[in-house]
Amino acid sequence: MAAPATGLTEGVEPHIVDDLSAFKLAFRRHAAGVAVVTGLTPDGAPVGFTATSLASLAAVPPLATFNMARISTAWPAVEGTSHVIIHLLGARNRGLAQRLSGAHDERFAGDHWAPGPLGLPLLADVPAWMLGRIVERVPVADNAVVVVQIEDGGLGADDEALVYHERTYMAPGPALVD
Repeated sequence: MAAPATGLTEGVEPHIVDDLSAFKLAFRRHAAGVAVVTGLTPDGAPVGFTATSLASLAAVPPLATFNMARISTAWPAVEGTSHVIIHLLGARNRGLAQRLSGAHDERFAGDHWAPGPLGLPLLADVPAWMLGRIVERVPVADNAVVVVQIEDGGLGADDEALVYHERTYMAPGPALVD
């Protein structure tokens, strides 16, 4: 095996104990945008969770994906519904992100949401939201990749992005220019 090119491993820890540690440590350093996915349980109760796995899949048709654990308290709602609302969060929504990643019974206590399209929970004061029709749920180990086709949406007041990095919510710094 050839030695790594000079300079490629400077500042890199020489050994990571195992694949799980490598995965966790690497993804803590990968900043990700923060979104909240909301839906309804079969009996009509609001459900939602914070997601950092949201990604656009295609522009035509407009498709997006998010990932979730099938052991999540929100999974039965996502598994049993046809639509969800995806909310893109801004820096002003940090408290909302924390609330929707906290205790399940407190996520919808308060006036930070109202029934939106199809009666789904629509969060207040977010920079953008999209109504998505679930077109596929792909099981992968104990998780699922959920594919949605965007059918509607709206924009709120602009804001700095909210990102999750090193287990902390933050806003990006100044833009880098060449």
